Amino acid sequence: MFIDSSDIYIRSGKGGDGSVSFRREKYVPAGGPDGGDGGKGGSVIFEIEEGINTLNDYRYKRKHLAENGENGGAKRCFGKDGKDLILKVPEGTVIKDTDSGKIIV
Repeated sequence: MFIDSSDIYIRSGKGGDGSVSFRREKYVPAGGPDGGDGGKGGSVIFEIEEGINTLNDYRYKRKHLAENGENGGAKRCFGKDGKDLILKVPEGTVIKDTDSGKIIV
């Protein structure tokens, strides 16, 4: 079956939270902060695939979410970045925001 229109929900990943942590050692009276930053959230990327000519893959799976970044930790441990979400679409696909009606791509 040929599907040429589909409404889907997509969301980029949320960045991880940073850590509020302070260095504590016996002989360091004012150790200072040592918390790590949270990881970046994943992006949503639309990629044109030459072999695809329909939006049938998006007929039943309508919710697509990129990974969230992990939280930072103590001792300057930085959170891991979230993976990007790659959605393959046929050439000539128009992507619109349904809330505002603006054409994104």
